[in-house]
Amino acid sequence: MSGKGCAFIALGAIALLAFLTLIGGCSTYQSVVSLDEGVKSQWSQVENQLQRRFDLIPNLVETVKGYAAHEKGVFDDLAQARESYFQAKSVNDKAQAAGSVESALSRMLMLQENYPVLKANEGFLKLQDQLEGTENRIAVERQRYNDAVKALNAAIRGPMGSIVNTFAHAERAEYFKIPETAKAAPRVDFSAKPATPASPPPEATPVPAPAAK
Repeated sequence: MSGKGCAFIALGAIALLAFLTLIGGCSTYQSVVSLDEGVKSQWSQVENQLQRRFDLIPNLVETVKGYAAHEKGVFDDLAQARESYFQAKSVNDKAQAAGSVESALSRMLMLQENYPVLKANEGFLKLQDQLEGTENRIAVERQRYNDAVKALNAAIRGPMGSIVNTFAHAERAEYFKIPETAKAAPRVDFSAKPATPASPPPEATPVPAPAAK
């Protein structure tokens, strides 16, 4: 084979390699962009569920205050944690603030153990049921968000992904980590039924006075 033919084959191989690299790069670019959008979309779902929690808090606070108004410290902590969440900017700051809200909310709900009348209040029980459902949805969406973060971060750390990301500009995403303080917070057993008030003891039958002699 002549030198010209070898050169032609070499150029063809280079062109094919460049073409395959271009196709792979485009595919990786689309994947990174899609994963980045997926993280943003999933974070919105987390915030939607957290907002559902916040929407329930005012009614819960008012209901509990009706029976335990003097527990001011618990209500103040919850209000401060809630305010911190709305002032937070990054995912990590919001996660920390959400954990503080969860801890303060747990402490407030634990007051029902000291106020049996509150535990049997129909409005409180309905709000507690709604909160239980919301907490379950938060846990689900939080896990889905963290899964999306893991996929994105793995993609942009790969050899091709790191190169392509110079054009995609996807930032490394933060995990939604539960603070240790929230993990250690007291938990309310939502499945526990309100205790049935004990029946008052039967009145003693009066003993007749002895007849006067």
